[in-house]
Amino acid sequence: MHRVYFDNNATTPLLPEVFEAMRPYFFEKFGNASSIHQQGQQARSAVEHAREQVAELLNCRPAEVVFTSGGTEGDNLAICGILGNVRPGDHIITSAIEHHAVLNSCHRLQEMGCGVTYLPVDGRGLIDPDDVRRALRPDTKLVSIMFANNETGVLQAVNEIGEIAAEADVYFHTDAVQAAGKVLVDVKEIGCDLLTISAHKFHGPQGTGALFVRRGTLPQPLFYGGRHERSRRAGTENLPGIVGLGKAAEIARAGFADGSVAQLTALRDRLESTVLVNIEQVAVNGGGVPRTPNTSNISFDCVEGEAMVIALDLKGLSVSTGAACSSGAIEPSHVLTAMGLSADRARGSIRFSLGKQNTAEDVEFALGLIPQIVNRLREISPVYKKAAVSPQPSALS
Repeated sequence: MHRVYFDNNATTPLLPEVFEAMRPYFFEKFGNASSIHQQGQQARSAVEHAREQVAELLNCRPAEVVFTSGGTEGDNLAICGILGNVRPGDHIITSAIEHHAVLNSCHRLQEMGCGVTYLPVDGRGLIDPDDVRRALRPDTKLVSIMFANNETGVLQAVNEIGEIAAEADVYFHTDAVQAAGKVLVDVKEIGCDLLTISAHKFHGPQGTGALFVRRGTLPQPLFYGGRHERSRRAGTENLPGIVGLGKAAEIARAGFADGSVAQLTALRDRLESTVLVNIEQVAVNGGGVPRTPNTSNISFDCVEGEAMVIALDLKGLSVSTGAACSSGAIEPSHVLTAMGLSADRARGSIRFSLGKQNTAEDVEFALGLIPQIVNRLREISPVYKKAAVSPQPSALS
């Protein structure tokens, strides 16, 4: 069966160039980067070269890049590391639409006595920077607001939020896992103190990521052991993974100049606009505001999202209803409900997320399937049948 993969926000396929860069470090160049012999020095050189590649992607100093196991560890290190030993009165500002790596870190700190303010979003999925300013307290230690949402692709005004945090002399962390490699990420322009990325979201290997830690920012480590990563993250470096992250960062940076990001935007727009024209009672969640170029989250009235995912999968198209870490959850998306969608509409939303490997032919394949699957599911939907008998104006139209 011909298959098309449109779930790249969950994970991306490893690019062949990335795998070829990693290959030697599984075999002949397998040394421990902390060893002083030749194999160790080869490994150290590879780690530091990757650090430079990531630093170029983020526009920071190589020494400000800390390698991690991925986005979850990076978010935990940023949030729990900055708070360290929580003292009564310590306060964090975050949002209602963050990834669970951020939300659950904040929940844990709440259990330890930390105060947390969860900022709302509007119907487009945007946080009002003035809400950040209004939420600041004398005891606020950290603001953590994501750069790009993993379900809708909506981009937040992180530069403005960074200015607000700096004026208040409060640390600012942004989860840029879904932004890196898709939009320009410049830590100097953002003004953040900490920023999280994950390799497998932009065609690098799973299990590897990085945390930007601005010089002078000293998060308390989560792990205790050796002096790896300048004593910020103990543990022998994942050599092949780090090399792959570096190569993926290099390719991602080139994508902003070679037209590949613009091509991805065109493919996303073709998919989205055609669905809107050809299927009634649909809407783009987060449409009309800046988004990552690869992501489209579409609500289909009177359709159960999980059923649509399964039906499309059986026909060869891989999509999702939202975050992979929440797959199988009974509750509707916390992101979409925070945007004001009803539980039913949130459950009827599908995320289409494209990657560098996708083509115009892939989009046409998807467009040939989506209308027929939606029509079939609506035919067996008692809600849709009732609406057909007594039509009501769609809130999406």
